[in-house]
Amino acid sequence: MLNDSANYSVLMSVYYRENPMFLRESIESMLSQTLKTDDFVIICDGPLTEELDLVLDEYENKYPDVIHIHRLKENGGLTKALNYGLPLAKNSLVARMDSDDISMPNRCETQVKRFLENDKLTLLGATLTEFITTEDKKMLPQKEKKVPLRYEEILRYSRRRNPFNHPTMMYRKEKVLEVGGYREWSLFEDYDLWTRMLAAGYVGENVEESLLYMRTEAGMYDRRGGWSYAKKAVAFRWNLHRSGYSSLLDFLVSACGQMLVCLVPSGIRKKIYDKALRKS
Repeated sequence: MLNDSANYSVLMSVYYRENPMFLRESIESMLSQTLKTDDFVIICDGPLTEELDLVLDEYENKYPDVIHIHRLKENGGLTKALNYGLPLAKNSLVARMDSDDISMPNRCETQVKRFLENDKLTLLGATLTEFITTEDKKMLPQKEKKVPLRYEEILRYSRRRNPFNHPTMMYRKEKVLEVGGYREWSLFEDYDLWTRMLAAGYVGENVEESLLYMRTEAGMYDRRGGWSYAKKAVAFRWNLHRSGYSSLLDFLVSACGQMLVCLVPSGIRKKIYDKALRKS
């Protein structure tokens, strides 16, 4: 077990549509880590519901030295919330956490250990396990979402697909700030950040072990389809090519593949994700 001097911060954004029960489960999973955080930064992205505020107030009162809540006057979206919160983190290592996911108990200890073993490491993600909540409120694991593990594989993979699972990420705060933090790329803010950091020469890896349960819900595959999503995906991939990060072939392969996935019926889209992009 690592000692308590191996500190890290947690960065979470919450907005009014979140489920209070899911928020509670997410916070608990981070407070129950085998390696405890001493700095849990929660950004309220605009006014919240009374139920969400009650959850946050409870944890802030119970852990006043750990839970640090900051409130934005208006809902500005995840990009603005994360950019606001990142400089407020007091530790160099920052673990991203979504307000409806559940981290494995050993997630942060596993990641911090990897950073201590490799001082060149800047980005570290992991495999995640998708899950749904049954009617009796039990967790039902679904598929694993795997990503390339080694730095060289990540570089190649990132020219056509996102090489990291954003909810699992831990990174060095200073390096993220050096490249300008997150930018407004609707649906692709994290992918844009990773490619800019990789292009700048920063080293990234992934942990093969699944370190997080990611909540999935009805309608997820519907939202990943249609012309609007397809146009945003193609525009982002064209930007990758235009910036010199990916080749014309990379753009054509990834853009055509994304268009195909977006424009087929949602039932077929789900099968493509399950068969080609996920593992049981």
